[in-house]
Amino acid sequence: MRLTHIVVAAVATAAMASCSTPRTPLTYFTDIDSVGLNAIVAQGEYLTRIVPDDELLITVTSQNPEATAVYNLPLSNPAVNSQITKATTPQQMTYLVDSKGDITMPVLGTLHVGGLTTEQIQQLVTEKVSIDVDNPTVIVKMVNFHVNVAGEVRTPGVVNVTRERFSVLDALSSAGDLTEYGERSNVLLVREENGKRTAHRINLNSSDILTSPYFYVQQNDYIYVTPNKIRQDNSKYNQNNAFKLSVISTIVSACSVVASLVIALAIK
Repeated sequence: MRLTHIVVAAVATAAMASCSTPRTPLTYFTDIDSVGLNAIVAQGEYLTRIVPDDELLITVTSQNPEATAVYNLPLSNPAVNSQITKATTPQQMTYLVDSKGDITMPVLGTLHVGGLTTEQIQQLVTEKVSIDVDNPTVIVKMVNFHVNVAGEVRTPGVVNVTRERFSVLDALSSAGDLTEYGERSNVLLVREENGKRTAHRINLNSSDILTSPYFYVQQNDYIYVTPNKIRQDNSKYNQNNAFKLSVISTIVSACSVVASLVIALAIK
């Protein structure tokens, strides 16, 4: 009977503890109805500005392919740094932006592209090629755009981005969305701006993120979803139990050794 009372008391205590633990709202934008979705316009700049170590694919064409062929890099296998160990079909080589923010193009020489958007680079190259070629077509793409997503998401890791207009919501969706243990009111975004790393807190429960300057991600952004209190408490509980189990195991082993010695001495 006493054992039954103890078990009941333990279950009741656990239930009360679970009830006292604050729960994280799982819904995004809980205030969206009161704000009005039609009034929300994203303010952040999504056009990516080029920084050192960015990798660019620049293609120059025209109605006369022979006239623009000299402005393009040759084909290579592989053509992209990330595929350096893979066997691929030959592709046009890419430009790696150096520490000064420069690239060197055939015929045109060194161009400073640091701080420019891909659209601005396109205009720059078009103007220079137009001196010798009529109506050239210039295409500029960044091929190593990626962000890192970690913490309480279902598939943490590197997210390779194939377009420049890519938001925090897109990044989280690509990582499988937040787990039920993700603290939606405390998502950390780390970004390098003007040579300095800055940290910004994002609250997904609020529609303010939709008008935030950090709604759109930039290359090399790091997004970390903080675990909620339930996950942190569970982690502490598991660690404490593991420590207790280790201590008990050590004591049992020591007692076993002592018992063996006592038995051996008694036999003698």
